[in-house]
Amino acid sequence: MNQQSELVFRFLAEPTDVNFGGKVHGGIVMKWIDQAGYACAAGWSGSYCVTVSVAGVRFKRPILVGQVVEVTAQIAHTGKTSMQIFIRVKCGDPQNNILSESNHCIISFIAMDKAGYPVPVPQFVAKTKEQKKLEQYAIKMKEIAIETESLLHRTVKE
Repeated sequence: MNQQSELVFRFLAEPTDVNFGGKVHGGIVMKWIDQAGYACAAGWSGSYCVTVSVAGVRFKRPILVGQVVEVTAQIAHTGKTSMQIFIRVKCGDPQNNILSESNHCIISFIAMDKAGYPVPVPQFVAKTKEQKKLEQYAIKMKEIAIETESLLHRTVKE
């Protein structure tokens, strides 16, 4: 299998993407994040994948209509059936091709078989210094997501 640990989507922000304030709607950005994350997870695992959680979403700057948008998705960590993918969204003027970070996050996916059961994924081994840092970040965000879910269940039960 030809595993793909990183991919990049590039496109223009369109008028149909904006909110009432004239900036690209956060929900549209989340859709792009999910799509890029899915493509990366499916490319790595060779399986259909479902989104489990999104952690550490940080919006730093708005995206404007007509700007180039670049969504980079890269495997940061793998578990037995899960993948944590680091997403970075950048945007900028297409005339000068200078892009600035708009937002970033970690999105988690589970690989599934045709019956909807989790299946093992190939192990990702971080090699570069940057990959190792991202892996530690992804592991921490996964722990926080698990703690948050546990807190919700304890709170709702009480």
